[in-house]
Amino acid sequence: MSSFEQFGLDPRILSAIARMGYTAPTPIQEQAIPVVLRGGDVMGAAQTGTGKTAGFGLPLIQRILPKANTSMSPARHPVRALVLTPTRELADQVSENLVAYAKDTPLRAGVVYGGVDIRPQAEMLRKGLEILTATPGRLLDHVSQKAVNLSQVEIVVLDEADRMLDMGFLPDISRILQMLPATRQSLLFSATFSPEIKKLAKNFLRPDPKVIEVARQNSTAETVTQELFTVNDRDKTDVLIDMLKTRGPEGGPLTQVLVFVNAKITCRRLARTLERVGINADAIHGDKTQEERQVALEGFRTGAIHVLVATDVAARGLDIKELPCVINYDVPYSAEDYVHRIGRTGRAGAKGVATMLATSEDTRLVQAIEALTKQTFKAIPISPQPRNRRGSSSSPRRGRDEGRGSWTERVDTPEDERIARERARAYVPPSQRHRDPLFDMPYIERAPSETEKKPAEPMYLERREKRRPVAALLGGRGH
Repeated sequence: MSSFEQFGLDPRILSAIARMGYTAPTPIQEQAIPVVLRGGDVMGAAQTGTGKTAGFGLPLIQRILPKANTSMSPARHPVRALVLTPTRELADQVSENLVAYAKDTPLRAGVVYGGVDIRPQAEMLRKGLEILTATPGRLLDHVSQKAVNLSQVEIVVLDEADRMLDMGFLPDISRILQMLPATRQSLLFSATFSPEIKKLAKNFLRPDPKVIEVARQNSTAETVTQELFTVNDRDKTDVLIDMLKTRGPEGGPLTQVLVFVNAKITCRRLARTLERVGINADAIHGDKTQEERQVALEGFRTGAIHVLVATDVAARGLDIKELPCVINYDVPYSAEDYVHRIGRTGRAGAKGVATMLATSEDTRLVQAIEALTKQTFKAIPISPQPRNRRGSSSSPRRGRDEGRGSWTERVDTPEDERIARERARAYVPPSQRHRDPLFDMPYIERAPSETEKKPAEPMYLERREKRRPVAALLGGRGH
C-alpha cells in the first residue's frame, strides 16, 4: 500500500499521523496493520527503527476507538490496550507515539515505569485510561496497590520481547498475562527471534499466529556502514578521542555520537575523561535516576550534549532522528545486543555509521557477531595520534599549554586504573589526614591551684574512712 488511507483508519488517526510527517507505510506497517485490524495475533520481527510502534499502535487505536467516550467517570475509561516494554526509555518513547496517534480522539493514554515517584502514576491510573504502556515490575506494583484493573484488556502487546527475557522479566510477564482475559488479541514484536521467544509465543499467542518478518532474522540495516578497528587495549581511549575530534564534517569533531560500553564504571570514567579533553559528553547508565537519565537524553537530542556514553540500558528505546554515528567502545558480550546498538543509527532509511573497537581479547565476541549477522568484518588496525605539542611529533608527552601551541591532555590507561585502585585501598579520609596532636594525647586531670576551691572528697573515699562494724564486734580496730 502506498498510503495510510488505504487501511481504512479513522480520519482522526490519519490527521494525527499526517501531522507527525508520516507519508507512506513501512514494510512492517504494511503487513502488520491489516492483520491487527482483523483481530489476529501477530508475531512480528523487523529491524529497529522500521516503525514497529506504528505497526501495532495505529490498528490498536482503531480497534478500541468505538468504545471511546468523553465521560469524566474513571469507570468509563478502563484499560483496554496494554503495551509491555523492557526499559523505561522504550516505555516513554512508545507512550509518546501512542499519545500522538490518539491526540484527536477521546482515548486516554499513559505510561508507568520504575525509578520515579509512584504516587502521580497511581493518581493518573485511578482517573482512568484506555491505553497503558508499562514496564512489568512497576505495573505489578500498581496492581498490588489496586490502582489499576486489567480485567477488561482486549489487546496486549509485548514489545522487544527478547530483551524482556534477557532481563529476567518472564515471571513478571507470566503473572501479568494470568490477570488478563483469556479472550484477547495478543501481539509480539521484536527485532530478533530466538528459540526462547518462539517458545514464549506458543504460550502467549493463539495457535497459528501471523508471522511477519520483513527482514532476514538478526540482520542489520543496509543503510548502516559498519566498521571494525583493531586496537591495543591501552590505546582504546586515545583512539576514541581521535575519532570524536576528527571524523566529523571536513575533518572536524563529531557532534552527535552514541558510545556504547559494557560496564557502568567504564561509562562514568569514559564520560569524565572525554570532558577533561574538551569533548562535551555525558553518561547514561542504570545507577542514574530516571530524572537524570531523561535530562541527559534530552540534552543529547537537542544537541547540547555531543557525545552520550551509555550502557545497554540505552540500546532499546532510544530514538534519535538521523543519529549519524554509533561507536562500540566495548564489543558487546551478546551478539544480539550488537544488532540493537547499531540499530540506533540508520533509522527509517537514513544513513548511519557503526564503528566497533576490538582488542585481541574480543576475537570470540566478534566471531559471534559475524555468525549472527551473516557477515565478515574487514578489520582495520589503528593507533592513536601522538599526544604531544602540535607540529612536533618527537616532543615528550605533556599536559600544559605554554603559549606556543596546543597540548593534548593525557588520558587514563589500564596502568593508570591499576594505580588508582592501589591509591583507593590506601585512601585516608580527610578528617584523619591532619589531626591535631592535642586530640591524640591521653587525658591528664589538672591539679587545682591554691586560689581555687578545693573540691569535695569523692563519696568512695568517705566510705573508706568509716569504721567497719564487723571488725569492732570482733574486738579489732577499724582502719
